[in-house]
Amino acid sequence: MNSSSVKRSVLAATLAAACVVVLHLPIRSEDGYRLWMRYDSLTKHEIEGYKSAITQVVIEGSSPTLDVAGGELHTALTGMFGGEVPISSTLLNDNSLLIGTPANSPLIRSAGLTKDLASVGDDGYVIRRSRVAGKNVIVIAANTDTGALYGAFHLLRLIQTGTAIAKLNLTERPRVGLRMLDHWDNLDRTVERGYAGRSLWNWDELPDRVDPRLRDYARANASIGINAASLNNVNANATFLTENYLRKVAAIADTFRPYGIKIFLSARFSAPMELSGLKTADPLDPAVANWWKEKADEIYRIIPDFGGFLVKANSEGQPGPRTYGRDHVDGANMMAAALAPHKGIVIWRERPGRFPTTRTDPSALRCDATDECLS
Repeated sequence: MNSSSVKRSVLAATLAAACVVVLHLPIRSEDGYRLWMRYDSLTKHEIEGYKSAITQVVIEGSSPTLDVAGGELHTALTGMFGGEVPISSTLLNDNSLLIGTPANSPLIRSAGLTKDLASVGDDGYVIRRSRVAGKNVIVIAANTDTGALYGAFHLLRLIQTGTAIAKLNLTERPRVGLRMLDHWDNLDRTVERGYAGRSLWNWDELPDRVDPRLRDYARANASIGINAASLNNVNANATFLTENYLRKVAAIADTFRPYGIKIFLSARFSAPMELSGLKTADPLDPAVANWWKEKADEIYRIIPDFGGFLVKANSEGQPGPRTYGRDHVDGANMMAAALAPHKGIVIWRERPGRFPTTRTDPSALRCDATDECLS
């Protein structure tokens, strides 16, 4: 055999061996569905450092949202550390992770964070190395269960990005209270100006079957602090306000609730005429105002934590108060009055520069067509 043949044989054998090695390596395809929450195993060096800092997760009390936070921490830490990280209601060890609120956790109450928590509001949180009940711990403390969930995601981001956690001392609160995604989805599951297929909301199957992807959607949004979603097109269809569809919306709201996400609906201004046969939708007509009040009462009976209405009025062919010689303040205030007993919000969408700035009821939150809320 000449030297060229020998070289070819050696090369072929080397490639064959490499193929065998590759075929026996664990391969996981990545389609992006997990987003940043991949929770794959860290390097050996990273595992040694982080695992010694978090030996268990301690959660006193229970709620749907705390259960979500505990499940997320268990899944993430077990995945990244390559071994089980137990969850307990009892603080047993040094270097535990303690998560909760003063309302549901005596240990959190004893952590001396009252002053810090007073400054973070409902959605903020404190993450701090501390000493509680004679143990060295990492504390994730918040005023609400949703705040605690946000804190859990923050800590997991730190670990996943290789950030040191030995001297944690973080106090966070959102700068914006309402952090909403606005869907332009239609009853037939088409999406106006949509580029990613059909709507997530499968109205034909709801409320009996809820697509598991809705939970994944809620989890992904909660992981970045989204706390509201308007489900339907601003060019609204009144059918969304019928009891049949409100029951379907309620099934989505039930899925989103543990993740701190409230549901909003785009409301068609002429719904009193289309659904109940009123002769007008004039916002100053007492019968119209009463219709919206009764509709709001019905919605909150079905969805107790309903967020409120998004209204696009007198724009691109949509009906509105100008149809009846009224201004947008009249329309916004009528709907705000209907929602006020339930602490709901009206988001009023109109072309910039056309919204009056006087006589506005402070309970009506108003936004222009760029979705920049006006004060």
